[in-house]
Amino acid sequence: MFQNIRADLAAHGGHWGAQGFWALLVYRFGQWRYGVRPALLRKLCSLLYKVLFKLVQIVTGIELPCEVKLGKNFVIDHFGGIVISGYARFGDNCRIRNGVVVGLRRVDEPCAPHIGDNVDIGAGAKLLGNIRIGNNVAIGANAVVLCDVPDNHVAYGVPAVIKLRKAKA
Repeated sequence: MFQNIRADLAAHGGHWGAQGFWALLVYRFGQWRYGVRPALLRKLCSLLYKVLFKLVQIVTGIELPCEVKLGKNFVIDHFGGIVISGYARFGDNCRIRNGVVVGLRRVDEPCAPHIGDNVDIGAGAKLLGNIRIGNNVAIGANAVVLCDVPDNHVAYGVPAVIKLRKAKA
């Protein structure tokens, strides 16, 4: 747990006051509590996690349940209005910004996006449903992504238009 917390702090530029770091700190605690023994102590840790989760949700506007699978160097760049489904999965080196929703497309379909490595998600973007976002993808601000995005592409607009990412000069 502490190794992950140190890595999260480094990913947030060493800023203890970064609200994205606060959300990740509670997330890491929530995951760690599953391995606590005996069961009574685990239940106490679960109660503490639920209180901390709600506090972070109210103070920062970030909903990051401990059921989400996160890769290394996950960064929440700006806080506020971020909702991530517990069914979502993120690869390594992902970055999200304020107003992002990664969740279910339909309530009766409990499946959320699987996001690859090196994905940058712009402010206000919505990624919904059982979709796969490839590696090295950029999601534009306010994009609504309802379909798969292949590796090395960009998604922008409502509904999202998928284009090949231009090579860096």
